[in-house]
Amino acid sequence: MSEGIDPSVLTDDDLLRELADLYDTRLAAMRHAADQAFADHTRRMYRLEAEYVRRRPSREVDPLRLHSGA
Repeated sequence: MSEGIDPSVLTDDDLLRELADLYDTRLAAMRHAADQAFADHTRRMYRLEAEYVRRRPSREVDPLRLHSGA
């Protein structure tokens, strides 16, 4: 299976769109995809998320999303 376009070459808008598309299909992939298709979906999601975090190392973090003692 193709792993899609390398996340590092996507524009910010394209990266966010790709992430939104993956999140829209995540539950269906988890519930109904073959094991390999779900693994591919997971790998793509991780690559896109890692690129997002790489681009925004100082992104705003909501204090309500932190675990106690973090």
